Amino acid sequence: MIQTLVATLMWALVASLLIFRRKRADRSITYAALTIAIAMTLNVDAIYTAVDPLLGGTNLATLIADALLMTGLFFLGQGVMRTGEYRPRLVRAVVSIPMLAISLLAITTAFLFIERGATTTRFMSDLGAQPATAVYSIINFVYCGIVIATMMVLAARQYRHSTGIQHLPAGLLTLGSTFGVALCLAVIVMDIAHVTGCLDLMHAIQPTYAPLSLLTFLFLCAGFAAQPAVRRAQHYLRRRRTAGLAAQLKPLWNRATQARPGLSQADPRAVNAEDPEGCLHRVIVEIRDAMIDPRITFKTSRAERTLLDRAESHLLGCDRATTSGPRTQSEEAGS
Repeated sequence: MIQTLVATLMWALVASLLIFRRKRADRSITYAALTIAIAMTLNVDAIYTAVDPLLGGTNLATLIADALLMTGLFFLGQGVMRTGEYRPRLVRAVVSIPMLAISLLAITTAFLFIERGATTTRFMSDLGAQPATAVYSIINFVYCGIVIATMMVLAARQYRHSTGIQHLPAGLLTLGSTFGVALCLAVIVMDIAHVTGCLDLMHAIQPTYAPLSLLTFLFLCAGFAAQPAVRRAQHYLRRRRTAGLAAQLKPLWNRATQARPGLSQADPRAVNAEDPEGCLHRVIVEIRDAMIDPRITFKTSRAERTLLDRAESHLLGCDRATTSGPRTQSEEAGS
């Protein structure tokens, strides 16, 4: 049941990323989500029992699923690392192709030494007493744990340096990574307990696996889905505020262009109505030109100059309008 829920979450994330991130040049997160979604789908019992016999019925599907999971986490770590400027050498070493290649080679080698028998959906429960199986699983989850811990550090740093609504995706990723690290530690302890015969310890920790797994993927999926959603919301709010400021400046702009006709009057096509920031920039420029032109008399009130300064600050991104800045009259009317 947990595998089905996790697989569903991952495919939902893939769908959301394909919608919201389709124009982005960096596809690391999308590749990661797709790879992990396939891995989690292979872990669904009904699908596993259908696929593994096609591969010889020796649980080779387990190796494929785990290799895909590790590869997906590699892409995930790469994507998180590229979202910020904090990229210390240790982080780059952990989330690197050589580290992934070594880990994949290690689990493949360990897998070959496992006496796997016939297809089983309880791979670790049935075969975990074998040292080779324990080594296989420990290598797998040590790599996953290190990559997820790296993501946790990067996400926590992003959270500290975020403002306003940007805290949401960073916070979700930090929580998801924290649960992920706890999950990896729990699995490693269970592997050691199983192979050493400490079954009481293994059974004591076992109930934590399902909730930790679900919480990990739930928060990570929510965090990665929230990133493009937040960016889109911020873009929408900025466009709305830009249009609102332009509307507020229109009376002043009309007076300015009557006193000193600008490019907007000489060539109306120079202003693209579908580019609110370009329109606002043109409005500000023409008002400023009228204010400094010594050939004409153009007076402005303190309130008008304050509004003009706010509009300029908005274009420069100094007003934090998309997070906590003051709202324009049009925004207040629309809320």
